[in-house]
Amino acid sequence: MLHITDLCTNLIGPITLSLKPSECIAILGASGSGKSLLLRAIADLDPNKGDISLFEQNRREIEANIWRQQVALVPAESGWWGDYVREHFQSNTHTIELLKAVGLPDALDWEVSRLSTGERHRLAIVRALQREPKVLLLDEPTAALDTKATRMIEDLIVQQRSKGVAILLVTHNIDQAKRLASHTLSLIKGRLKPASETQA
Repeated sequence: MLHITDLCTNLIGPITLSLKPSECIAILGASGSGKSLLLRAIADLDPNKGDISLFEQNRREIEANIWRQQVALVPAESGWWGDYVREHFQSNTHTIELLKAVGLPDALDWEVSRLSTGERHRLAIVRALQREPKVLLLDEPTAALDTKATRMIEDLIVQQRSKGVAILLVTHNIDQAKRLASHTLSLIKGRLKPASETQA
């Protein structure tokens, strides 16, 4: 599905990684190790080298906006350009179902300036999912959430996996990685290693 070969930036790499449909790989690592940079490079938001393909089609052959719809990044801090939540979303049944799943069924009519950090992050996940991506890149998706909201997001991740979405999950929470991921890697000095090696 998603194949990454010798991906490099000026701070990380080379990284080679493959994600299968419905697979979730968790990436652990110390602050500043480059986890967010890795996700941004995969989404082609920062300069990078190497080959990435989705369903055997090279990223270079896909328009940037289409690539980022199919390989959707939810950063730790999301951007908002309109005054109201509704301006950032498609108004359809799928979106409404996703908003209910994250506990924010009425959020479309809210002002962005009144959103809490946790609400912004949950809505950013919905914003990515409304376009039905094939791959979801999640950067600390529950860091700003309470226990109830965390459970909602984790349930949504499990649901997306059941639909065939592949997920690359950056988290500092080892227990969360164990709950959600097929397997776990650690990013150390710009390279990915099996988490078992780093914990030995």
